[in-house]
Amino acid sequence: MTFTEHLWKTALPVYEKIQAHPFNQELKTGTLPVETFKFYIYQDSLYLADFARALAVAGTRAGTSEELLAFLQFAQNAILVERALHESYFSEYKIDFSSCKAPGCFAYTNYLLAASAYESYEVAVAALLPCFWIYKKVGDFVYAHQTAPNPYQNWIDAYAGEEFAVAVTKILAIVDRLGEQASESVRNRMTEAYLTSSRLEYIFWDSAYRRESWPV
Repeated sequence: MTFTEHLWKTALPVYEKIQAHPFNQELKTGTLPVETFKFYIYQDSLYLADFARALAVAGTRAGTSEELLAFLQFAQNAILVERALHESYFSEYKIDFSSCKAPGCFAYTNYLLAASAYESYEVAVAALLPCFWIYKKVGDFVYAHQTAPNPYQNWIDAYAGEEFAVAVTKILAIVDRLGEQASESVRNRMTEAYLTSSRLEYIFWDSAYRRESWPV
């Protein structure tokens, strides 16, 4: 079993709940309310801005120039490619930019920023992995089972597409290498970080579905 296979097995119950969540089930059938999708897209744009920063910070601590370049490219992709998809929805749905991060988005982004800055490089990379891997898995699932035509086709195509798959394959290879070379204690911390981010992925989806706001 590779290290990433171990990570997937560890957090599989979390992924199964993400896949079964009403947000993704309704996204699959195209019945997700437009207001819910608008809330999600705006929160995701706020998330990606900080995700890009976390990727760049983690990359500066990479042990090789190849991995530094990979993480800077990941960060650029988060800013440019995925942002372009969001901006098309901002225009189409006339999304308001004035609201702040919902609690779920706030918790997730601050965890990733803290992990990238204060944890070891290995642990930071493990914390960043779920956003790649879980989104690819969800994208593939939705693509394979979607109702067509689907109003959210652009989103589905982006995360089920080959370009995103290349990035996911690249970061999986990095995590496998780091896991194989790490001590048992570091591998345990990497596993904990991966599991924490997977749980925060679920919280992010659920927050969007509920259109979560601050209670006070």
